[in-house]
Amino acid sequence: MSVAATVFQYQFQHIPHGIAISRNTQSRQPYNVFSHPSSGHRNLTLATTVPHAFSLSGSGAGAQYSSAGELVATGRNERKKRIAGVDQDELLDPKHLADPDSCFCEFQGVEIHHKLYEPESRSSDNSLYGQHEAQTPSLELGLPMILLHGFGASVFSWNKVMKRLASLTGSKVLAFDRPAFGLTSRHNTFETQSSDAKPLNPYSMAFSLLATLYFIDFLAAQKAILVGHSAGSLVAVDAYFEAPERIAALILVAPAILAPRAIPKVVDTKGDGSDSNDQGKPRFKLFEILHKFIKYVTQSIIQLMKRMVDMLNSLYKKALLSVLRSAFAVMLVRMIIDKFGVAAVRTAWYDSKKVDEHIIDGYTKPLRTKGWDKALVEFTAAMLAKGESETKPPLSKRLHEISCPVLIVTGDADRIVPSWNAERLSRAIPHSKLEVIKNCGHLPHEEKVDEFVRVVEKFLQRAFGGLEEPSLQAVT
Repeated sequence: MSVAATVFQYQFQHIPHGIAISRNTQSRQPYNVFSHPSSGHRNLTLATTVPHAFSLSGSGAGAQYSSAGELVATGRNERKKRIAGVDQDELLDPKHLADPDSCFCEFQGVEIHHKLYEPESRSSDNSLYGQHEAQTPSLELGLPMILLHGFGASVFSWNKVMKRLASLTGSKVLAFDRPAFGLTSRHNTFETQSSDAKPLNPYSMAFSLLATLYFIDFLAAQKAILVGHSAGSLVAVDAYFEAPERIAALILVAPAILAPRAIPKVVDTKGDGSDSNDQGKPRFKLFEILHKFIKYVTQSIIQLMKRMVDMLNSLYKKALLSVLRSAFAVMLVRMIIDKFGVAAVRTAWYDSKKVDEHIIDGYTKPLRTKGWDKALVEFTAAMLAKGESETKPPLSKRLHEISCPVLIVTGDADRIVPSWNAERLSRAIPHSKLEVIKNCGHLPHEEKVDEFVRVVEKFLQRAFGGLEEPSLQAVT
């Protein structure tokens, strides 16, 4: 906060001539005595630091004060200038914050920031690997990887593993920033809600899904391996259900997918339990008619109640969406990011002491882009507006339909998505493999790079190289 030095001047007849007292506000040193040049009368000058909007001066018994409202307004304006330690005075276009290896491409009117790594010989850059890893040959799968970050993250979260995964698979590895995150361009969808065209909301799950499939075509591939972290796992699974023929395998890292409590079982529906020999008897026909009538009435009441609940939910969502479109929601998002943004990054790690300034800068860099706050609000609104499809069952009831190879990786000390959820998820997806990395939090690909690459390598060898492994592994 900017401050100004306000001088309190008091005129005393009993202070020795030429003496004044002042405080060095820049170095915050104690008050000092210095010689005052004034010779007309004796002064005592106290210099201290207070907000410039509030001034106090004294001459004899009189005093004047500026408006307290100015002080409050100034304080608010000053707080806007920094969010999570990031200066908000001069926000930039995302392209002006790009790294040397950053790329941009347009999809559905959105400039998507992404990074692409080609496979390199492991022996050409031993600094990336330990001695053992440098001697391991590439798998040469011929299948590119697409990496999907989680909420609040970006391509930055994959920086430590992209080159290693490219060398491991012998294929291209691509990571992109989903809209509202990283350096992908921001769009104000609220301003276009009244448009008749109603383009696809870039903050919706449908957009992220289609962007994922777009990048498979972008890589000129028939299939790709999708690696999703946290909320990115949900995008990966949705992409599988949208186009299962395009997905070679799924790697779900600390997946933020609520696993079902019970695993679906196949129900035998060949018969309804009725005795076929009794169907010709009149009393059983009467019972059957009565049963059908009661069933029809019951279903009608249930449908009516469901419509009422859906209507109330719709009204609730509309009311909440109207709040999200207000300036209050933007202010609230800024407050939350300022208070808890950096703390959330540290919480995601098992050992928060390893979260250095480089990591904090990587996660807070997107806060320097224009419209980052409104984009987060719109992303939240899009997730809220997303409803379950009327023609498809909930995701939790479709997990057993996944037939491609699936690896689930979790940290045993994950405080954001507990490891027990990953274990339950592995039971819900047939033939999936679970790897639990010890002494690891929510970010295995950042905190335990060697272990993460090793479990991915085992999985790929098992899935595409014919090796058999146990379904549950604990990695130390």
